Amino acid sequence: MCGIVGYLGNKNAVPVILKGLKRLEYRGYDSAGIAVLNGGLQVAKCKGKVADLKKLTDKDLHEATIGIGHTRWATHGKPNDVNAHPHTSNSGDLTLIHNGIIENYDSIKEALIKRGYRFDSETDTEVLVNLIEDVQKSENTTLAKALQIALNQVIGAYAIAVISSNNPNQIVVAKKGSPLVVGIGEGEYFIASDATPFLEFTKSAVYLEDDEMAVINRGEDLEVLSIKDNRTIDPYVHQLEMDLESIEKGGYDHFMLKEIYEQPKSIRDTLRGRLLPNEGLVKMDGVYQFQEKFVTAQRIIIIGCGTSWHAGLVAEYLFEDLARIPVEVEYASEFRYRNPVITEKDVVIAVSQSGETADTLAAIKLAKEKGATIFGVCNVVGSSIARETHAGAYTHAGPEIGVASTKAFTAQVAVLALIALKIAHKKGVLKESYYHQLLAELDDIPNKIERMLESDAQSKYISGLFKDARNFLYLGRGYNFPVALEGALKLKEISYIHAEGYPAAEMKHGPIALIDEDMPVVVIAPKGGQYEKVVSNIQEVKARNGKVIAIVSEGDSEIAKTADHVIEVEDTLEEFSPLLTTIPLQLLSYHIAVMRGANVDQPRNLAKSVTVE
Repeated sequence: MCGIVGYLGNKNAVPVILKGLKRLEYRGYDSAGIAVLNGGLQVAKCKGKVADLKKLTDKDLHEATIGIGHTRWATHGKPNDVNAHPHTSNSGDLTLIHNGIIENYDSIKEALIKRGYRFDSETDTEVLVNLIEDVQKSENTTLAKALQIALNQVIGAYAIAVISSNNPNQIVVAKKGSPLVVGIGEGEYFIASDATPFLEFTKSAVYLEDDEMAVINRGEDLEVLSIKDNRTIDPYVHQLEMDLESIEKGGYDHFMLKEIYEQPKSIRDTLRGRLLPNEGLVKMDGVYQFQEKFVTAQRIIIIGCGTSWHAGLVAEYLFEDLARIPVEVEYASEFRYRNPVITEKDVVIAVSQSGETADTLAAIKLAKEKGATIFGVCNVVGSSIARETHAGAYTHAGPEIGVASTKAFTAQVAVLALIALKIAHKKGVLKESYYHQLLAELDDIPNKIERMLESDAQSKYISGLFKDARNFLYLGRGYNFPVALEGALKLKEISYIHAEGYPAAEMKHGPIALIDEDMPVVVIAPKGGQYEKVVSNIQEVKARNGKVIAIVSEGDSEIAKTADHVIEVEDTLEEFSPLLTTIPLQLLSYHIAVMRGANVDQPRNLAKSVTVE
């Protein structure tokens, strides 16, 4: 979950690394640090954000052409100056940054203490850098060889970068389970957790695979090696398509607001070239390659975490309703530990924005071992999940910097809807006329979101009324039950108000006890399958003095008579209503968080990409 950055070249490394850390701050912002080599090792680190670190570097660091930096999401040890990365070995020779967890650090630490090593921090990273130093001394070998030997002794996940004060012309990096990419410029190299820190300098990048390390020497070609057997690997150089503008705020106050307003574009980009309504086609090469597996599947298992799990729940309705295939939606973190029954007749769809989610990756590997066909849905080209699956589809949502996922959710739902439509049509279980109607309606969804976003005055007004509430309840039925869960999650994530989502009918089985005049209840109630029952649920809330905020179809006058506040969404087919009803819930969460003074893009205790268990 942490962000790592490194530079070796002819520029001043300090501003390059600081700017890169700022772009990676969505990955963690408990503390930050930087180390450079210039006639010796210089380190600056502190609790807090990259802006706090910059104050230290302005005062304490000199210009250098090699360095590494880190922005932290705490795992081992509280966020403070001592636990901040980089960590330096006892001799002061080696300095290391690390994203991941070393699971057996405690036993390694005990052995090192017996050999005379001391530790100042509570981190597993300080243990790792001293282990590397111990190996280098005892084996009398190079840093690269010492790193390889040390990593064969550790259990866990890591993306690391190490520099030595004895060699200002080399950075050694390694990866297992956490993302790491090397940017290749003219006479310079960049390292980072993703490509955003170096987009303005180069579009050439090498994504390291698990159990690979790279030796980066000034003025030499990149050398990639296998950690397990020291075998030389010929790296594949990707040409990045991302642009710098996509990772800037573009005049918006927050990345989250920008990304909410980018949803018409991100959905269009996701559908482009795949959805061809005039031809009656859904073209998806990854699905086409394995369509017989989908068509004959005994069941589809969808795995994900957080918002991606909610997208999977929407897909459960889509696949069962349209394609008539049984679906189970699993938390990846639980799936991998409960000895699930999986066969070769199962198709597993793994959903992840980053493509690096540790639990989802582990679940994929488990399902592959049992013979299932694995299909990935993720947003980041070249990510671990994209490489680990048999086939997949990218969501083309573009970089999502705000920690609370918005455009990634709707892009995931759009891709999953395309897959369901393609498989349903292949199976012949949809009426041809309704199939064409679905294609046309999905194609029009970006236009409807665009019109809805022309004004969010009602969402902002309602936010002002309820910004001081201590609890929220979100209710939905059918396709909009997952939207209730997602709406509650958004509010919790960024405003720190307790919120829960429920199927509307389940309210009577417990949550109704919570309803009084201080309980705002958000009801997702567009016209559709269970509309009359949702109206009854609203009346049950009002009978207990609850405050109802209803998300309704345009022109709905019936619910408007009962609800305290309504927010209208455009009409659509029920299958696609989550793509519209989620928009006002995102805006409601955003405005409430801003009014409460919360850090919308960097909510406390969270990071964008969960690359540790």
